[in-house]
Amino acid sequence: MAITELSSPPSLAALYPKAVLSGFRRRGGELPDTVYALPGVRIDPEHLAAYNRVCGFRLTDALPATYPHVLTFPLQVKLMTAGDFPFPLAGSVHVANKITQARSLSLGDELELRAHVANLRDHPRGKQFDMVSEALAGGEVVWTDVSTYLRRGGGSGSSSDRDQREPPAPTAIWAVPDDIGRRYGEVSGDRNPIHLHKLTAKMFGYPRAIAHGMWTKARCLAAFEGRLPEACTVDVRFKTPVPLPTKVGFAASPEGAGWRFELFGVRNGKPHVAGTIG
Repeated sequence: MAITELSSPPSLAALYPKAVLSGFRRRGGELPDTVYALPGVRIDPEHLAAYNRVCGFRLTDALPATYPHVLTFPLQVKLMTAGDFPFPLAGSVHVANKITQARSLSLGDELELRAHVANLRDHPRGKQFDMVSEALAGGEVVWTDVSTYLRRGGGSGSSSDRDQREPPAPTAIWAVPDDIGRRYGEVSGDRNPIHLHKLTAKMFGYPRAIAHGMWTKARCLAAFEGRLPEACTVDVRFKTPVPLPTKVGFAASPEGAGWRFELFGVRNGKPHVAGTIG
């Protein structure tokens, strides 16, 4: 793969209009082999604190395992809005995320961030691909994030991934406020209209605004704070959107040396997130 080194983070303000315009173009073909790299990244303590408040983490110098995702997000958007990317960014659905950290990261770490796309494959409802992001410290990969996206269309229309089980008894119930999409969008840079307001969500077929998938993962991870090893893997599937506002049930149980957890609607039991920590 060809590594393109950047001198500064890509501007999301410039990339989002490009994403809207590119949604009108028909595309196809293979995934690009570009790797974007951004060296010399230092953590802004105020930004980290704002992220922790929105997601429910304590205010410490340790980086939550989900935090580097927001740092690599501009690199991901730059890849998905490039002319050689086979799918428009709008309409690509985030269906899963797997984060592996080799050690805990802290406010004092200087990181090199990288992002590339891989593993284009068929899915019963269309095509899937993986956005792979990495954080390196001292030349070694210390954090890896694999975000799986689904591009609907052209598949068989069938899927065996539906969860018909009754939800477990919640160990906690959380009220998710109407403005969490706007607040998380502010700290993450992900200002997709489906997360911001009921009116803009309706333009894309959603009756209400929905929470970011990565906010739901971070909120679940915050519930385990202080109980996880430095090196771990947090793997989730985003089942159904979390409408705003709402109340959700959270359930966690030990599994081997790790954990299994779920997030679901309190009123209807609809599954939102299913994950494991190991």
